[in-house]
Amino acid sequence: MPGPVGETLTSRELDGLDAHWRAANYLAAGQIYLMANPLLREPLRPAHIKPRLLGHWGTSPGLNLVHTHLNRVVKARGRPTICVWGPGHGGPAVLANSWLEGSYSETYPSVGRDTAGMEALFRQFSFPGGVPSHVAPETPGSLHEGGELGYSLAHAYGAALDNPALLVACVIGDGEAETGPLAASWHGNKFLDPVHDGAVLPILHLNGYKIANPTLLARLPDDELDHLLRGYGHDPLYVTGDDPRTVHTAMAHALDTALDRVAEIQDAARGKGGSERARWPVIVLRTPKGWTGPALVDGLPVEGTWRAHQVPLPEVRENPEHLRQLESWLRSYRPEDLFAADGSPVEQVLECVPAGSLRLGSAPYSNGGLLTRDLPVPPPERYAVPVESPGSGTHEPTRVLGGMLEDLMRATADRRDFRVVGPDETASNRLQDIYRASGKAWQSSALPTDEHLDRHGRVMEILSEHVCQGWLEGYLLTGRHGLFSCYEAFAHIVDSMVNQHIKWLKVSAALPWRRPVPSLNYLLTSHVWRQDHNGFSHQDPGFVDHILNKSPNVVRVYLPPDTNTLLSVAEHVLKSREYVNVVVAGKQPCFDWLSMAEARAHCARGLGIWSWAGTEDSCRAPDVVLACAGDVPTQEVLAAASLLRRHLPTLAVRVVNVVDMTRLLPRAAHPHGMNELEFNAVFPADTPVIFAYHGYPWLVHRLAYRRAFHPHLHVRGYKEMGTTTTPFDMVVRNDLDRFRLVMDVIDRVPGLAVTAAGVRQSMADIREHHHRWIREHGSDLPEVVGWKWPD
Repeated sequence: MPGPVGETLTSRELDGLDAHWRAANYLAAGQIYLMANPLLREPLRPAHIKPRLLGHWGTSPGLNLVHTHLNRVVKARGRPTICVWGPGHGGPAVLANSWLEGSYSETYPSVGRDTAGMEALFRQFSFPGGVPSHVAPETPGSLHEGGELGYSLAHAYGAALDNPALLVACVIGDGEAETGPLAASWHGNKFLDPVHDGAVLPILHLNGYKIANPTLLARLPDDELDHLLRGYGHDPLYVTGDDPRTVHTAMAHALDTALDRVAEIQDAARGKGGSERARWPVIVLRTPKGWTGPALVDGLPVEGTWRAHQVPLPEVRENPEHLRQLESWLRSYRPEDLFAADGSPVEQVLECVPAGSLRLGSAPYSNGGLLTRDLPVPPPERYAVPVESPGSGTHEPTRVLGGMLEDLMRATADRRDFRVVGPDETASNRLQDIYRASGKAWQSSALPTDEHLDRHGRVMEILSEHVCQGWLEGYLLTGRHGLFSCYEAFAHIVDSMVNQHIKWLKVSAALPWRRPVPSLNYLLTSHVWRQDHNGFSHQDPGFVDHILNKSPNVVRVYLPPDTNTLLSVAEHVLKSREYVNVVVAGKQPCFDWLSMAEARAHCARGLGIWSWAGTEDSCRAPDVVLACAGDVPTQEVLAAASLLRRHLPTLAVRVVNVVDMTRLLPRAAHPHGMNELEFNAVFPADTPVIFAYHGYPWLVHRLAYRRAFHPHLHVRGYKEMGTTTTPFDMVVRNDLDRFRLVMDVIDRVPGLAVTAAGVRQSMADIREHHHRWIREHGSDLPEVVGWKWPD
């Protein structure tokens, strides 16, 4: 029996770990370079080399080391574990390990664990028709798109929430550690409940360099880095070196120490209900960039420098010396000792690998649709506001929605698979009723003046939209449900993050083994038209434009005009899968236009004619269509329709409300798009359409430019005329007000320019009177404040 090596490993275990690591390094390098001769059974020739060398070697040896050692502790402890791989293009390493453990071949039977399968694994990497160079949806065991940096730790915490048995390891690249989202994500440990949540083990991989520059944390003095991590609330463990056997021993010891500490924290909290915030471990792994790769190339140092970041030997096909170095490098791993004659990994390589769903590439948590349960959304009728007639009452839409979310939070109290996240705005957005069912997650100290803090709460608030987004993405991708509530103007902060998530969902939908996960749902409120008090900085409705640039199979945008339509839309999006849903709704008092039954029918249509609001009849086509999308534009359109009814009673006016913006697109461009016949029935081709839109006007033009009515379409919306002012002045400044809309009708309906010149002049006069009034009184015109439908 082999004797012990250090405190943790026997010599046999050490040899096995080193064999697994060398095999993974060989496979990672082979993916970057080789398209044939995968086991070097003949001398390497240029024909065996890919014509385009793509991929990233520098981070791969460190990731392989982590994967190898996670295998050991998972097998030994039997704890379900996933790993979030933060370093951007670490695909070669994670693919190599997935193939070694067998998960890859089970997912893709055409890439078997044999010589032909190894060749297929190599050839497909960063190759046309193959797989990306980063950890992507195609990679078994992944739930984090590694192509963009900064989000790994937030994703890891999101995955751990409400998964008490789960360990989430998270490898953070030292370049990634410089990003703002990652820097804020360290505070996730102040929200992690050791009773109901799993554990997150950050592994900060310091290999010293980014693409071309040194990394900040790698150059910090040791004591300064230690103070930084302790200041974040972690207890660091350090693994440093370039001698493989020494590093293996140190890494094994660090992981065992870390997991023992995790077990102590969780056992104490779950057994004794401890109230002190835990100090969770973090591992700092210092190894050379491009470790075990070429030391010198063309006389210049590579291993341990930025030159190892991507392809260390860039001219292998053309340069015989590079080809010789590549063959020497690959043979240094001794592949003949690691792989059998048929190309399969030998027994020693696989000794550390766990079985079945404990393998990192087979964990069901990283294919969250396997674990998803339907969300018990209560029926909207339970919260519906009464509507005796259109406009007969007012409510704050998001406040009413808060009651529905309260009951949903209560209904999921035992199963714990629903969370609401937001940047310190839950109450500001009128959703505070949720606190009656669940307080705000909080593990730090509390003062007597604090409210609604709860060590076991499922409302997540941190003043970082990036972290909120990352938490929710990790939560959703592991099979749970949630809602992101945010001020409309500041949703832009996560533009790039939602890009990555949309791409993830689009690719995942094409993979038959990936199961649909719950949708990412945004509630954007405190919106542009009612940020009059906060001013220009808080006025930006452009997140919708950004979303509608993305894959039509994934994105949905809804602008419910009142409370009951918001309830109907909320039920739909909360139950949906595989989408990014954006719901824009106000928190200020809003007229109630539709009963619950009418709201359901209207939302199912996506857009519809409000015949009660217009003056058309069945005997003639409308002279003009007033269209609207959004709560404030809807109010202004109805006020304009009321003015037209009074001043131009013979004019046939049609009022159309749009809830689902993608209904404006042709059917071929979006699954929710309308065909030409049904669209032209609502918007007759030769009829002027005055469209009052919540956001930037050009979005409506972009969505509808292929429609027959487009030459007659005139859109009013936000045009960057913002300031601190009165609510109605916001719409006047942007020419979205009722009086301007009446003027637009007169300008665009043939013949009215002459016959209704007096009406137009009176509308313009009221606008001028408005400007004088608000400067004198500081409030809107009484006839505006007191307006009701029908006027």
